[in-house]
Amino acid sequence: MTTYAHVAGQAQIAERKVPGGPGPEAILQLATGFMAAKHLFAASELGLFEALADSPAGLDALAARTGLTRRAARISADAMVALGLLEANGGTYRNSAVAAAFLAGPGPGDLRPCLRYWDKLSYPAWTGLADALAIGPPREIFELSPDLQRVASEGIEAILSAPARSLAELFDFGSHKRLLDIGGGTGSWSIAIARRHAHIEAAVLELAPTTEVTRGRITSAQLADRIDVIEGDAFTTDLPAGYDAFLLANVMHYFTPEQNQDLLRRVRKAAEPGSALLLADWWTNPEHTEPRQAALMAGQFAVNLRNGDVYSADEAHTWLNRTGWRVATHRPLAGSQSLIIAEAN
Repeated sequence: MTTYAHVAGQAQIAERKVPGGPGPEAILQLATGFMAAKHLFAASELGLFEALADSPAGLDALAARTGLTRRAARISADAMVALGLLEANGGTYRNSAVAAAFLAGPGPGDLRPCLRYWDKLSYPAWTGLADALAIGPPREIFELSPDLQRVASEGIEAILSAPARSLAELFDFGSHKRLLDIGGGTGSWSIAIARRHAHIEAAVLELAPTTEVTRGRITSAQLADRIDVIEGDAFTTDLPAGYDAFLLANVMHYFTPEQNQDLLRRVRKAAEPGSALLLADWWTNPEHTEPRQAALMAGQFAVNLRNGDVYSADEAHTWLNRTGWRVATHRPLAGSQSLIIAEAN
């Protein structure tokens, strides 16, 4: 009897015997990566992981819980088993440990909003990557409808929740009292910092389309008495005085090197000597090739932003030295994000 395992084993032997160099498997794996991503997005949208949150289920029960046909439930569940997000034993499916932690329900590590963002906004934009690189993106992320802007804001917040918590733990805010979070999005970084450091008062400076979401997040976190929201553009209005720590979290990849240096000068003008500047972003090595995820994120910025790019830590150091800041250190956060800490001269 010929089994699948036998056929697969013979294929591996044949692959090793192919003369003349390496096989194409690495290329094929990369080229079909979209299949794994779309399977994951669909499973999350269809509620597969939530359906298994409380108890394992056989195929009929899983279909009933999700409202799918038996065939559709099997296709999705078996794909998730193949990807390591579900486990199957004797026809019964259960969430893997990582799916249970990040995909099965609300909580501090809930990644479902970021999957929704990648599926509804990021993935469609990436289908135009070649055109975006050749002639620029058809629209910028700033130009989304209010509903899609909310999807983007919530998704980006979920993606960056771990780096935000890491920064709150990593940086010693003991000698600082007031934080200005410039371009702070939904306020998630300020919220993480305020929760960790009870003495800190903060303000999130953000553009009008996002501030409604920002206020809602801060109110839900019960931090409205310690975190203000300021509607404005850091490039066109004077930054408010009275702050001794400044945060630019995932802001600098939106702009050109010249714009970034202009922004750093504007922040320095508002900062007293000795004030801290925190730059959290996808900082890379000098060649822009590591960390791997940071290098790939350059494509995300290309399809969403006319001037977006990833920059190396060395480039950031040069900008800081030119704009009145002294670089103190560069330290890793969570994932591929890292933190450059500087001080006002």
